[in-house]
Amino acid sequence: MTAPGGLGEDIARIAGIPPSTVRGITPVAGGSICASYRVDLADGRRLFAKQAPRGDTQMLQAEVAGLTWLAEAPAPTASIVGVDATLLVLAYVEPGPATPAAARQLGRDLAIMHAAGAESFGSPPPQAPQTGRIGSLELAYGNYRDWAEFYSELRLIPYMDSARRRGGLTSVEYDVLSELCRRLPDLAGPPVPVARIHGDLWAGNVMWAADGSAHLIDPAAHGGHPEADLAMLSLFGAPHWDAILDGYATVQVLPHGWHERIGLHQLHPLLVHAALFAGGYGRQAATIAASYLKRD
Repeated sequence: MTAPGGLGEDIARIAGIPPSTVRGITPVAGGSICASYRVDLADGRRLFAKQAPRGDTQMLQAEVAGLTWLAEAPAPTASIVGVDATLLVLAYVEPGPATPAAARQLGRDLAIMHAAGAESFGSPPPQAPQTGRIGSLELAYGNYRDWAEFYSELRLIPYMDSARRRGGLTSVEYDVLSELCRRLPDLAGPPVPVARIHGDLWAGNVMWAADGSAHLIDPAAHGGHPEADLAMLSLFGAPHWDAILDGYATVQVLPHGWHERIGLHQLHPLLVHAALFAGGYGRQAATIAASYLKRD
């Protein structure tokens, strides 16, 4: 635990509390971009604080806009205490185990959140900055009525380009994914209403709490496809996956054939990872794309 110092004064200012009530600040793991801390207060309460990377004054603004919009659905998000350009303070979620009961409730909450809808595919949360964030990359907003057009133009091609520039995608792999984009209208499945989605729902962005609940954090929220959040949870190994689906189905029935389209929705997070980390993510994305091209 570190002494509060200047950071403690900043946290107190944003939280609207006297600086003397901040008794300790402990770095916590989890984020690869922002520095994160547990803040212990004199009355026994705790807060969570995160600092944006130097020079990025819109990252936290995008996060707050997304959390606020999802909470209006309502969705079980981390509660906002305060924010400025470089520091976000949230209510602290005491970690706990992931349980089947919490997973079923998470599924129900996701279905309710998705059903709250959005203006269009790609539409931003109210009060969002001009561009969102997914990891350290920009996430463009748009105004599309057709999901396949939105998905190829704003969620695949920009990250294909970035991954190729950074060595995360070969030219052959890029060509396979480009063909997938061209044929996406025939692979997209039945039309769906625009959903209000988290947009970056890997397992690490679900906080399982000691009180038996689950909270959504770090959204890249926008108007999207209801299958996208579930596909990302599946890709990165969310616990109690079947319980999440069971809970979802009690509120909303997913479109026919949704399970066969999981791979399509996993292309976006894989390409984001290919752009950020290279490795085998680009190859994995191209392999999935090729499998869909063979089905047609």
